[in-house]
Amino acid sequence: MGLEGNKQTTLSNDQKNTTEKKSNPKLTLLPLIALIFYEVSGGPFGVEDSVKSGGGALLSLLGFLIFPIFWSIPEALITAELATSFPENGGYVIWISSAFGPFWGFQEGFWKWFSGVMDNALYPVLFLDYLKQSLPIFDQLYARIPTLLAITILLTYLNYRGLHIVGFSAVLLASFSLLPFAVMGILSIPKIRPKRWVTLDFKKVQWRGYFNSMFWNLNYWDKASTLAGEVEDPSRTFPKALYGAVIVVVCSYLIPLLAGTGSLESDSSEWSDGYFAEVGFLIGGSWLKWWIQAAAAMSNLGLFEAEMSSDAFQLLGMSEIGMLPSIFASRSKYGTPTISILCSATGVIFLSWMSFQEILEFLNFLYAIGMLFEFAAFIKLRLKKPDLHRPYKVPLKTFGATMLCVPPATLLVLVMCLASLRTFLVTGGVIVLGFFLYPFIIHAKNKNWAHFVSIDDIKLNDCDVEDDENVMRHMADEAGVRLLSDSSSSSSMEKVSEIQKEVKIYK
Repeated sequence: MGLEGNKQTTLSNDQKNTTEKKSNPKLTLLPLIALIFYEVSGGPFGVEDSVKSGGGALLSLLGFLIFPIFWSIPEALITAELATSFPENGGYVIWISSAFGPFWGFQEGFWKWFSGVMDNALYPVLFLDYLKQSLPIFDQLYARIPTLLAITILLTYLNYRGLHIVGFSAVLLASFSLLPFAVMGILSIPKIRPKRWVTLDFKKVQWRGYFNSMFWNLNYWDKASTLAGEVEDPSRTFPKALYGAVIVVVCSYLIPLLAGTGSLESDSSEWSDGYFAEVGFLIGGSWLKWWIQAAAAMSNLGLFEAEMSSDAFQLLGMSEIGMLPSIFASRSKYGTPTISILCSATGVIFLSWMSFQEILEFLNFLYAIGMLFEFAAFIKLRLKKPDLHRPYKVPLKTFGATMLCVPPATLLVLVMCLASLRTFLVTGGVIVLGFFLYPFIIHAKNKNWAHFVSIDDIKLNDCDVEDDENVMRHMADEAGVRLLSDSSSSSSMEKVSEIQKEVKIYK
């Protein structure tokens, strides 16, 4: 009788989850391209520092031509393979867990979430940096702090209203944000002098600032994987969206830089955050300046929305595999993870007092560590699980796939080596905190201090589980194993079907 009641409860929960999924629209190709665009870029706002720290136009232009080849494209390819192999919310947390176990999966999730929240704290700051060009009042603390708080609250509410709203908003915001730069590019053509593109003053080059600027403006290709479970037909949609986003991002940087540096004689020291508004004024007049400022404001809203969505769904995914209390997986009537959104928003508010350069260097260092683990997981899964069903596979054998990771890994190590002592201390503290946080969560789970997805909620077939850490390892592995083997094999399909049933029971 009790068993029958449990089955009915499980079926009832499955029906409820199915109804919720049907009522919450999935992300399609165009909104996903826009979200990835905003995860990575959001337009040329913030790339001005690359001209200043690069001592002129040459290093900046070369950087945005060369870095995508050695960094953006490899990261996008690896993300496409792993995100389609593990189409679950949580993204890289599940990849690392499957390759190295739940301890390192948790660390990856903690580092990348902390890095993402720090990244998100930049956008309200950048928003006001552009506005203060015309409204100096936003340079004063009494106006700046309440405005930052109000912006964060408003954007958090929009995120709460639904991921499909965020996706389509990103499409509209991207169109509005990029249009003035297309106009600026056309207007600049008669004024362009190609010799200005090769200006370089080595005495003014600041290598730490230059590499950090390049790295920040071209990373986070993997971030959208954390909401893979919300994407319609991810095995086809994700690779196409990543390819499309790479083209949009590179063009959104190069066209404005070519126009601005090629048509103006301005010194490289003048190129700082918000300077594109002045470039617009010098090329087209005050109307173009105001348009660029408005576009910058809207772009930073899109950046905030995309980053918060990924951070929140990452926490949701970690909760669904038992790494965090189940409250982080609770959804609103709009299908959004309410507690996870509030947690990310709180982190943004606490970090927004820091300066742009401080935040930039801290988040880059944490992100670099996480990406090194992702490259390692990519290679290990090729070796450990060669039969893993990969709807999209990077067209390279294991040796070639390893060589694909070498240039971006080298860049990651270089960015980390250039970090300041303060960055080493702060990020070292975050890493140590993660090491202590994992056993604390395991202890909280054992003591029932909070509800987790645990052995009481799952049924394991032919698997003896000795402790909660093994449960977490099993669940993280099974999330990927359900896509194992050749789909043409009937026995493999039966195994996949069995595991899918088990995963339903887990949840």
